[in-house]
Amino acid sequence: MFSENFQCYCVHQIGALSHPKPPGKVLLCVKQACNKAFREQMPEEVVAVAQQHAQQSRENGLLFAKGFNDQILLREGQLERWLNYLKDNPRRLLMKRENPDLFRVQRGLMFAGISFSAIGNRFLLERPLKLQVQCSKSISDEELKAKMNECLKAARQGAVLVSPAISQGEKTIMRAAFEEGLPLVYLQENGFTDLAKPGGKRMDACARGQLLILAPWEHNNEKLAIKRGQCLELN
Repeated sequence: MFSENFQCYCVHQIGALSHPKPPGKVLLCVKQACNKAFREQMPEEVVAVAQQHAQQSRENGLLFAKGFNDQILLREGQLERWLNYLKDNPRRLLMKRENPDLFRVQRGLMFAGISFSAIGNRFLLERPLKLQVQCSKSISDEELKAKMNECLKAARQGAVLVSPAISQGEKTIMRAAFEEGLPLVYLQENGFTDLAKPGGKRMDACARGQLLILAPWEHNNEKLAIKRGQCLELN
């Protein structure tokens, strides 16, 4: 299954050729030709499985995800990052299909009287020991080091670290625990779209069951600065 990102790359390649027709129409022809060749070349049982999957999924066609994302690459290194992302798509798709519950957005997840949206291993909430990671912005280097040692030690013994990772100290501790593969619950102020998925290393962490991302509020498209009241509520 080709992703929308592959289609995005195709659109940019088509645009680079200064084709007179709209990129969307050209891309549609490419997709139709690929689907036709697939049906002609593959065994009937393989085609049948692909068609059944396409019918069951809201977001996928026979070979391609529906629609495409057309983004203009403005900064140096963006194309290389996109190409690396595309090369890694099959591996991520396999992870999602092998662990669908870990990557499906879960809504109405109740905990401590609050309804959350979630992505990841929700069973981390059932662990008996959960440790809040909260640091003042004015924490000293010595205090941060002591706090980190305390948190990492507890996590190695089975505690789940929980934090919105707002302050620099919180980010430092959660990042160290993440890199060590320790269990974490991240709280984020923005919710999830229906097709949201964790990116980069967070996706691997979800597949390992190491990570749960919780959002107490609905998703918003605007890039909004987090407010003090929201910080207090998350903490």
